[in-house]
Amino acid sequence: MTRRKLTAAAFQSIDGVIQGGGNPDEDRSGGFTLGGWTVPLTDDSANAWMDKLYNEPEYDLLLAKRTYDIFSAYWPYHLDDPIGAKFERINKYVLTHSSELLTWDHSYKLSGDTADAVRALKNTDGRDLLIQGSSTIYQPLLAAGLIDRLVLMTFPVVLGKGKKIFQGSATPGALKLVEHFVSGAGVVFATYEPDGEVKTGTFETQAPSAAELKRRANWPK
Repeated sequence: MTRRKLTAAAFQSIDGVIQGGGNPDEDRSGGFTLGGWTVPLTDDSANAWMDKLYNEPEYDLLLAKRTYDIFSAYWPYHLDDPIGAKFERINKYVLTHSSELLTWDHSYKLSGDTADAVRALKNTDGRDLLIQGSSTIYQPLLAAGLIDRLVLMTFPVVLGKGKKIFQGSATPGALKLVEHFVSGAGVVFATYEPDGEVKTGTFETQAPSAAELKRRANWPK
């Protein structure tokens, strides 16, 4: 049996915010007031690239509960959009501890430990999996080595506050750039694959000076 591949995709600002990209009322939690920040910067070249990600391949969705709620309140009512029609047809796997019923067709609840649940899902028969916009699940899945591709779509805006894909507690790891594109509006589309541990080095060409050694000794612990 071939293991399902998992791609994690996210729209993000320059400062790493992924919250509320689609419209002003998508996600106002935490007092976020800048929803819809991707819209003015999404031109024809960006749409063409995103079509390759969302419309062309076959996949099932893997979502956190809040993102599932956003999607299920929007996409079933926009079936004239190719993405809406696709999301209606495919399976939606939802990571949640809630007892609330999932009412969108072809939706399935995953409970328990996030990494364990996704590892088990990846080892079942079925289509590859795509995460979109679920801020709480990128870090644990990257740490567990369960994300095969990370697609970051970086928009040239700074938002200052909001939910981020990395909240400061990410597990260190190297990534390899395998594909990239820059839209006419300056959106950077970059596809990465995990590439082992972080490697370190130095630009020093000679032994450190006494002043440098003193500076290091006084570095806060």
